[in-house]
Amino acid sequence: MTRFCDESEWGFGWIDADDRIRRTSHALLVGGRVWIVDPVDVDGADERIRALGEPGGVLQLLDRHNRDCAAFATRFGVRHHVVPLGRLEGVPFEFLLVRKSRFWKETALWWEAERVLCVADALGTVPYFCAPGEMLGVHPLLRPIPPRKRLGGVSPRHVLCGHGEGIHGDQTEAAFREALSTARRRLPRVVARLLSARRAGARP
Repeated sequence: MTRFCDESEWGFGWIDADDRIRRTSHALLVGGRVWIVDPVDVDGADERIRALGEPGGVLQLLDRHNRDCAAFATRFGVRHHVVPLGRLEGVPFEFLLVRKSRFWKETALWWEAERVLCVADALGTVPYFCAPGEMLGVHPLLRPIPPRKRLGGVSPRHVLCGHGEGIHGDQTEAAFREALSTARRRLPRVVARLLSARRAGARP
């Protein structure tokens, strides 16, 4: 079942409610064109995208998974941008390097005009990303070396995540900075939470 989230005048997100890892996708409207970010194919998404505006392109922010990016690009007749970096001609966002290694290449989308930061795996709101009490957490595998310098130069009012619903409003920047600054020292609490969920047989 499709659940829509992160609703605003400039876009929306969607989650397959039956997806165990709660992958979240987004459509962002800028100047009448819709940019589709890390999409997962679910019922109703195509119709919502077309109703929002003319598709401008598909943006894949992480190399470790393709999701359904290629299929969306083909279906909508737009370009598929894989892990874009910096500024691209005709694309109204800046892309910030999050991680670049042999096994993990990720960039984050920064939309300065609306103060929107959209991430694939670096940050999330689902329980397996977050220590108890956190609104937003760094991916467990990135917590030992969190992307503080690479993402710390932006001041988001909206953080859209690739896993879980985003966070919005006045509390967003504080939660974002807390997630980055406490990522390493809270790692043991995240690990304990994951182990507890595994022993209980629960969803992480």
